[in-house]
Amino acid sequence: MTITQKLGTQKPGWSRRGVLAAAGAGAVAVAVALPRGARATAQEADDFAKKLLGGAQAKAGKVQLIIKDVAESGANEPVRVLVDSPMSATDHVKAIHVVADGNPFPGVSSWFFTPKSGKAEVAFRMRLAKTQNVRAYAVMSDGSVWQAAQEVKVTIGGCGG
Repeated sequence: MTITQKLGTQKPGWSRRGVLAAAGAGAVAVAVALPRGARATAQEADDFAKKLLGGAQAKAGKVQLIIKDVAESGANEPVRVLVDSPMSATDHVKAIHVVADGNPFPGVSSWFFTPKSGKAEVAFRMRLAKTQNVRAYAVMSDGSVWQAAQEVKVTIGGCGG
């Protein structure tokens, strides 16, 4: 019997330890229930891109996607996206979106621009779950959409893909 039970000062309900134990058990249950290694399919990535772009048809050109053809691990790959645009009030890039077909969530990142941004260029690092296509989209102020795509082979230690 605890001292609080002897003194009659224990309050009814959950103890702090009980709440923590229940929260831990709940977290484990959720982690076990989630599918391991879930990846987006190419069709899911296409559907995501269509929603992201409002159904606009992307044309090749104006966008330069710089990423290695072969990634040794895919854990931390440098990516650079440049868009050919004067960035004037009447002709500028409104957004750059990057989509990866084989990652758990196809939407990698989005950036938004104004004419005052000066340049439509981004550089970042991304994780690639497996060999897949990476696509960069540029949404222009006139509503047109331009794209560049590249397949990146992830070899994981240089041993396959």
